[in-house]
Amino acid sequence: MLNISKNPLNKTVHLAGFKSTERVFHQRHYKHFNRFLLASAVFGVIVLFLPWTQNIRSRGFLTTLTPDQRPQTIQSPIPGRIEKWYVQEGDLVNKGDTILFVSEVADEYFDPRLVERTGEQIKNKESSVISYGGKVKALDRQVSALRNEQVLKTEQAENKLIQSKLKVQSDSIDLEAAKTNLSIAERQFERTSQLEQEGLKAMTDVEEKRLKLQETQAKLISQQNKLLASRNEILNAQVEIGRVGAEYADKISKAQSDRFTAESNQFDSEAEVTKLENQYTNYAMRKDMYYIRAPQTGYINKAIQGGIGETFKQGDPLVGIMPNNVNLAVETFVNPIDLPLVHLDEKIRIQFDGWPAIVFSGWPNVSYGTYGGIVVAVENFISPNGKYRVLVAPDPDDQEWPEGIRVGSGANTIALLEDVPIWYELWRQVNGFPPNYYQPQNMAEKGNTK
Repeated sequence: MLNISKNPLNKTVHLAGFKSTERVFHQRHYKHFNRFLLASAVFGVIVLFLPWTQNIRSRGFLTTLTPDQRPQTIQSPIPGRIEKWYVQEGDLVNKGDTILFVSEVADEYFDPRLVERTGEQIKNKESSVISYGGKVKALDRQVSALRNEQVLKTEQAENKLIQSKLKVQSDSIDLEAAKTNLSIAERQFERTSQLEQEGLKAMTDVEEKRLKLQETQAKLISQQNKLLASRNEILNAQVEIGRVGAEYADKISKAQSDRFTAESNQFDSEAEVTKLENQYTNYAMRKDMYYIRAPQTGYINKAIQGGIGETFKQGDPLVGIMPNNVNLAVETFVNPIDLPLVHLDEKIRIQFDGWPAIVFSGWPNVSYGTYGGIVVAVENFISPNGKYRVLVAPDPDDQEWPEGIRVGSGANTIALLEDVPIWYELWRQVNGFPPNYYQPQNMAEKGNTK
C-alpha cells in the first residue's frame, strides 16, 4: 500500500510472522542483486569498447544497371490513327514483334500507290537525264563539225585571197603591156601623120593608125579596170576571211550555249532524280512505320493510347514496355554532407522492401536479410530532391539478390564506413558530429605514389 496516510501501516502492523515476509526480506537476495549489477556494469564497459562500423543510411529504389534495360515507352515516328492491336497488357513480346498497326492521317500520304507512282516519276526523270546527255553529245559533235567547217571555209577564203593577189599581179603585167602598146601606137600614129603631111603616106594609113591608137587606149582603160577589180577582189577575200571567222564563231558559241543549257537541264534532272529517290525511300520507310514493333524483348506494361480509331501526334507514347532480361541495381540518394564518404567500388548493404530483415547497422556481420552491393556510379550534380544519386550494383562476392524483386520497388541502403569503438560512436551521435572522413586504401596508395 502507498504510504499516503499520516498513520503508516508498517509502524502499527508487524510483518515478521508471515511466510511471505520471511521469503522476501532476507539478506542473501541483496548479495545476488549486487553481483548482477556489477556484472552488468562490467559487461556495459566491455561493450563500449567493441568495434562499431560507422554507416550512412539512405533510401532508394530498384532500377537497372544500364539505361537500355529500364522501362520505356514506344512512340510512333509519324502521326496516325490506331487500326489494330496485336498484343494485350502483360504479354511477352520478342524484339521485332508487331504491337499494333496504324494508318495515315496526313492527306499527302493517302494515295495507296504513292510509292509506285514515285518510282515511275524516277524512271521518267532518269530518261530525261539520258536524253539531255544525248543532246550534250550531239552538240559536242556539232561544235566539232563547225570547227572543221570553219577551218575549210577559212582555207577556201585564204586560197581565194591568194588567187586575187595573183590576178592583181597578172593584171598589173597586162596593164604594163597595154601601156607599152599605147606608147607604140602613139609613136606609129605620129610618124604616119608626119609622113602623110610630107605626102609619103595616104590618109587611110593615118586613119588606120588613129583607130589602132584608140583601140590601144581602150584596152589600157579596160586593163586598168581589170586591175582595180582584182584589187577589189583582194579586199573582198580579206573581208570574207573575217566574215567566215565571225560567222563560225557565232555558230560555235550558239552550239556551246545550247550544250551548256542541256548540261544544266541534265544536272537539274539528276537533282530531281536524287530528290525523288529520297522521297521514294522516305515513302517506303514511312509505309513500314505503319507497323509499330517492339524495340527489344520484354513485357507490355500498359497501353497508353487505347481503342480503335484513336489518333495521335508524332512522338506521342503509345505503349510501355519493360525489358525481360535486366541487370538490377539500386538507385539511392545520400545527403551532400555524406557525399565525400562515398567512393566507387565500396561495399553497401541493402534491405529490399517486402523482404524481412533484422538489421544491426553497426554490425553488418550479425544482420539478417540484407544483401551486398558495390557502388558503381556517383552523380556529380545534385538531384532535384537535394541529394546526390548513387548507383549500386550486386556484389559478386556476396549472395545473389532475390529473384522476386522488381524494378521500382523500394530499398534501404547502408553504406559501411570505418570501424570505431561504440563509446566513440555514442559520443559522436550525442554531439551531432558527422562520420569520420576517410579515403579508401587503394586511393590513398595512388595519392602516395603521385
